[in-house]
Amino acid sequence: MRLVFRPRVSGLEHVRTGGFVLAANQLSNLDGFALAYALYPRQLRWMGKAELFQPLVGPILRRLGVFPVRRGEGDADAIDGAVALARDGHVVGIFPEGTRRSKGFQKKHVARPHTGAARVALAAGVPLVPAAIAGTEWLTLLRRWRVAFGPPVAVDRLPEDSRAAACEATTRLWRL
Repeated sequence: MRLVFRPRVSGLEHVRTGGFVLAANQLSNLDGFALAYALYPRQLRWMGKAELFQPLVGPILRRLGVFPVRRGEGDADAIDGAVALARDGHVVGIFPEGTRRSKGFQKKHVARPHTGAARVALAAGVPLVPAAIAGTEWLTLLRRWRVAFGPPVAVDRLPEDSRAAACEATTRLWRL
């Protein structure tokens, strides 16, 4: 990956040592790997759509730190698992848009920000760290992968109502 895509990482000073929720844009199905490379040696645990967890691919994804989420269903098990991981000091990656931005093969979901990442950060009591990924959308062009981390979005100073707090945190995240 290092030789072919020449990843460039910036903003690592914003990445803390304890648990946090990492919220990033999604351009391709390999964005999780770009984030994992940027955070190495820490293991990134991230949500992946349940449809990916076929008998042959599922075990490999789990070993790579991916756990399934049933999109569009309010998957409480996935949220609870993400909260537990973040509380235990893991980096939990969530793509708040829930899908890739541009149209791909058999695209069913429209990319728009959801509050899941903020809800997990609020429930776990950990920071919400924004990340931006570029260069992964056209793998055949062998563009340089760029990953940038932004300053954490504080979730402890948000309104008491968790739904309102999640919406406010998501709004703050997308203003960056």
